[in-house]
Amino acid sequence: MEIHAPKGTKDVTPLDIYKWHHVEGVIRSICSKYCFSEVRTPVIEHTELFARGVGDTTDIVQKEMYTFLDKGDRSITLKPEGTAGVARMFIENRLFNEAQPTKMYYLNNPIFRYERPQAGRLREHHQFGVEVFGAKQASIDAECILLALELFRTLGIRGLSVRINSIGCPECRPAYNQKLKNYFSAHRDSLCETCLSRLDRNPLRILDCKEERCRQICKGAPLTIDCICDDCRTHMDELCKCLDIAGVDYVIDPFIVRGLDYYTKTVFEIVSNDIGSQGTVCGGGRYDLLIEELGGPATPAVGFGLGMERLLLVAQNIGVDFPAPPPIDVYIAAIGNEQRPIMFSLANKLRSSGFRVECDHVGRSVKAQFKYAGKLNVRYVAVIGSDEAQNGTVQLKNMNDGTSDTVSIDEIAERIR
Repeated sequence: MEIHAPKGTKDVTPLDIYKWHHVEGVIRSICSKYCFSEVRTPVIEHTELFARGVGDTTDIVQKEMYTFLDKGDRSITLKPEGTAGVARMFIENRLFNEAQPTKMYYLNNPIFRYERPQAGRLREHHQFGVEVFGAKQASIDAECILLALELFRTLGIRGLSVRINSIGCPECRPAYNQKLKNYFSAHRDSLCETCLSRLDRNPLRILDCKEERCRQICKGAPLTIDCICDDCRTHMDELCKCLDIAGVDYVIDPFIVRGLDYYTKTVFEIVSNDIGSQGTVCGGGRYDLLIEELGGPATPAVGFGLGMERLLLVAQNIGVDFPAPPPIDVYIAAIGNEQRPIMFSLANKLRSSGFRVECDHVGRSVKAQFKYAGKLNVRYVAVIGSDEAQNGTVQLKNMNDGTSDTVSIDEIAERIR
C-alpha cells in the first residue's frame, strides 16, 4: 500500500526549494537591517506553557493543539505558535539581564495545529516571526509593521492592507469585558457552544469566533477602540503617528482581536486579497503581560508571525518571479568504466575550486549523459574517453554555443572560470 504524507502536511521538493531559499535570504537580510538576531526554540514544549501563555479559552488550546503524554507521563505539546516558546527562552536564559530591547526572529519554525486544511493553511506549517522584549514605545510596534511590509515589498508583493486596533490593557479591559458580557448575554440562545463556554470566562474571545451565526452577532458588539483607557489611546495615537511618518496606509479595524489571549494594546494584521477568503498573511501585536505571566519580570513586548507557505502562495498567485537557482558549471561525462576514477577525481578537484559539478553515477551511455546534462542546464560538459585519459585532457563542450575544445585537466578550472 502506498504511504502518503499526513493530511494537512506538504512536501517541499527539489523543484521548489529554491523559492524557499530566496525568501529565507530576503528575510535574513531585512532582519539584519533592523538589528534582529535569529533564535531557535524546541519543536515540543510543556503543555502548560501554551495553556498559560496562549490562553485556555482560545481555539488553539481548546481545539487545535497536538498534545500527548511522554514516557515520563508529562504532558507535551507540539508547538502551535512561536511567541510563547521564545518568551520561555527569554526567561529561562535570563536574557532580561542583558541590555534591552532584545530583538529576535525565528525562521522556518515548524508549527502544528489541528484544523481543516485549506489554501495557505496547513496542520504543519512553518513560520517566520519577530519578537521584541523590553521596549514599551509605540515606535517599536510600527517598526515591526514596517519590517513585515519591507519583506512583502522586496518580494514584489503589492496590494496589501494594514489593519490596526487596540484591545486595551488590564486597566480598561475588565470594563470592556463586562460590556461584551452584557451584550452577548442578550444573544445567549444564538451563540455556538464554544462561545457559550467563553461568555463568562473570556467574552473577548467570542469576537474571534469563525461560526457565521456568531460573526453576525459580533457585528453589533461594543467596539474595543471606544472603550480603551487614556494610556492605551495615547499608545495607539503614537503608533498612528509613526505609521504616518513612514508613509504607511492603514485602517483602524475595531474587529481585530487576534486569536491569542496574551495580546494587549496594539494588534494588527496585514491582509492580501490574493489567496481567497483566508486573506491575513501576517498578524501580531503587543503582549506586555506575557513574560510576567510565565514567571519572568514585568517586560513589555511586541511581535508578529507569518506563515511561510502562505507567503509563498501569495507570491505565486501574483506571479512573483523567483531568481532561478544557479546553473551547474560542469557535468563530467565518462566514456567507459575505466575513466570513472578520473571522472570522480576531477569532480572533487573542481568542487574544491568552488564550482558546481555533477557527474554520472548510474552508468549512462555517452548519449544519455549528454541528454541528462541538457536537462540539468549545465554550462559545460567535460568528456573523458580513453584518449583523454591517456593524454591528461578532457573534451570541454560549451553547451550554450556548441563549441568544443581539448583542454588539459590542469587548466580546466581556469578555462571554465
